[in-house]
Amino acid sequence: MLYLLPNLITLSSVFCGFDAVRRSASARSDEDFRRAALLILFAMLLDTLDGRVARMTRTQSAFGLQLDSLADLVSFGVAPAVLAYQCSLHRLGPVGVLGAFVFTACGAIRLARFNVLATRDAGAAAPPPRYIVGLPVTGAAGLLVAIVMTEGAAGGPLGGAGAAPAAFATTLLVSLLMVSTIRFRSFKDLRFEPRTALWLALALGSGALVSARSAPGFVVVGLIGGYVVLGVAEWLWRLPARRRGAEVFPNPMMKKNLNHRGHRGHRG
Repeated sequence: MLYLLPNLITLSSVFCGFDAVRRSASARSDEDFRRAALLILFAMLLDTLDGRVARMTRTQSAFGLQLDSLADLVSFGVAPAVLAYQCSLHRLGPVGVLGAFVFTACGAIRLARFNVLATRDAGAAAPPPRYIVGLPVTGAAGLLVAIVMTEGAAGGPLGGAGAAPAAFATTLLVSLLMVSTIRFRSFKDLRFEPRTALWLALALGSGALVSARSAPGFVVVGLIGGYVVLGVAEWLWRLPARRRGAEVFPNPMMKKNLNHRGHRGHRG
């Protein structure tokens, strides 16, 4: 029974994604779009919960990993793309269709790359990585969903003609970030310390204040937008060092062989 529990939570996330697609495709009002957006956010909560339950009950499996990726493709690859298209991108015609497809395709590539890396490192007894390659598909989906939720709160109708180009640009941006080599923090090495508790309290307090005065969607936009900006800023900060390393070792094997020789010399 314990082995079924994480998979049932994952399938619940799939249902949320499926129902979000259904509501987006048949939406007749802005409220329908908001309900579809909330379903995707609820799927994000379930996606976080199933992994924690699997680790707590020690029921992780290769089947669960593959099922989780397929669920993510439905809930965070297809559902947000359909929501963005039906809400705004449809005004751009074939260009809007292309934008929605690119998001789904990049989400599928991002998940496939994650599966390959997770399978390769399955037998390695190492601590959780501090960084992950590419923007997580849940973050990309959350940003699109938050924009849909905040557009109406900002004083404009959802899917307004003026919002379509901006929605298209945002969709392409997060799609490229998903398949990029930019490393984003995983926060898996985060320890509960007084300083961490202080930052968490400030984030929750400011989020509650913004949510009470405007709309919850603005909080999601701020949090995910800050996460994206942090990842890009750190990548730009490390860029000069990577370029210097590439100039010293134009062939990656040169650096590997030199490190290997130094290691052997130290042992001798």
